[in-house]
Amino acid sequence: MRAARREVRRVGALRFLDVAAFRAYARLTLSAGDASWKAEALARLRAAYPAALDAVPTLVVSNPNAPEAQAFLEQVRPDIAIARCKVILKREIYEIARAGTFVLHPGICPEYRNAHGCFWALANRDLDRVGVTLLKVDRGVDTGPIYLQAGYDFDEVRESHVVIQYRVVFENLEAIGRTLIALARGEHVAPVPTAGRTSAVWGQPRLTDYLRWKRAARQQSARRDGSPRQAVKTCPTGTESPSVGWGCTPRRDEAAN
Repeated sequence: MRAARREVRRVGALRFLDVAAFRAYARLTLSAGDASWKAEALARLRAAYPAALDAVPTLVVSNPNAPEAQAFLEQVRPDIAIARCKVILKREIYEIARAGTFVLHPGICPEYRNAHGCFWALANRDLDRVGVTLLKVDRGVDTGPIYLQAGYDFDEVRESHVVIQYRVVFENLEAIGRTLIALARGEHVAPVPTAGRTSAVWGQPRLTDYLRWKRAARQQSARRDGSPRQAVKTCPTGTESPSVGWGCTPRRDEAAN
């Protein structure tokens, strides 16, 4: 209840009801399909990347900022860390790994910061900015240096925003892996230039925006008359920037802005 009251104060009663309506709608109509897709995708990943993880040191905590988590990380001293959580990490946590801690943000930063960047890019019809951002954690929220941005040729009529959000990662694992390995090895990886780009933080998905997005997607699909949408290009380390609206990783021999 405390979180709900805080959200009402932040966005107002009407928008809060819009968010609540979307959550109810998603639970009733989207969650089963999303869960099925995730289960199938995980099965494919495990088959493609078999690994014995029994010997990997593991600690389960309710809060990644807990003292026991810090003690564990200080003991194992990782070369690189990947934060797959929705908790803002304390500096004492994210600075332990030698090469830093990185996140795979579901959205193109800095234009779509916060947890639902793909949804808002879709709702805004900003289709060239539906993708994933690999960035290094710093003191801000999704404000650290960016080392890769990528997308894929999504189907916004048939796919939910949750599936799209996962697939921008799933379809680019090879490029993500190469970039992280290079960073862990201490190789120079030039950050993506962001100077002059608009930075914005987006909130929770709303039902009115979801329905508006899907209606616009169906209309655009009908106008294309079955022609495929142009794929959003992946931007792995070492490639030149494609001619889309957001910056991608430049070649390593180029100077970073």
